Amino acid sequence: MQLRSDAFKNGGNVPKRFTCDGANHSPSFAWSDAPIGTQSFAIICRDPDAPGTTWYHWALFDLPPDSLVLVEGRGALGLEAVNDFGKQGYGGPCPPHGHGEHHYIFRLYALNVRHLDVPHAARCRDIESASEAHAIATAELTGIYAR
Repeated sequence: MQLRSDAFKNGGNVPKRFTCDGANHSPSFAWSDAPIGTQSFAIICRDPDAPGTTWYHWALFDLPPDSLVLVEGRGALGLEAVNDFGKQGYGGPCPPHGHGEHHYIFRLYALNVRHLDVPHAARCRDIESASEAHAIATAELTGIYAR
């Protein structure tokens, strides 16, 4: 399975408009080559370089199996979890000033279930755990941002 974005290349810099220093829009994504049997998709963004723990910025889940594109700033195709900023939806890269480059890993999951069995107002970690349990394929795209 392949995941790509028009906003940045794998290992490239995340443009400011997708961060807390800009408009804080979610980037556009497109994917292909999902395996047969895919019932839904989930996308999770996390920062493993955050001080103390991995910081979760976004989890979008229950995306229909025929969805292959996510438009910039639009999570409307699926449900969004509560991120580590305490808000439902996308929270863009926002590393502490002076902490150098952080890696933002966007992972796409092809799932063998149509709907994840998670509580209402689930957190991104809940979505990641449920997605890992039902993943039949994954793809990643990593962006870098520093302040």
